Amino acid sequence: MVITSFDANSEFQDKITTKVILETSFSKEIRILLKKGQFMKEHKTKFPIIVHVLEGCIDFGVNGTIHKFEKGAIIGLDANIPHDLLANKNSIVRLTLSKQDSVERVEHVIS
Repeated sequence: MVITSFDANSEFQDKITTKVILETSFSKEIRILLKKGQFMKEHKTKFPIIVHVLEGCIDFGVNGTIHKFEKGAIIGLDANIPHDLLANKNSIVRLTLSKQDSVERVEHVIS
């Protein structure tokens, strides 16, 4: 059993930051911190993901359509769907990855 927090040590930086908060036998729970105006370029993954806005507000683009997600919004996205996101406010986003997916892939999108 592992108990942790998405809120601990959540200081916004001049670049988007990620941190693996929890890893289970089936998923990786990642915290993404985005300052207002920070943007993750369009990308896709080989595996389904879940994106959950814990704090703030983001524009989440899916196949060219922008969806405004406020605190509490959650979306499940199938594999190979192009998506991007823009922080409208300082935002904390929870990203759930398949155990088969890699955190390095996410970090590559940010850089």
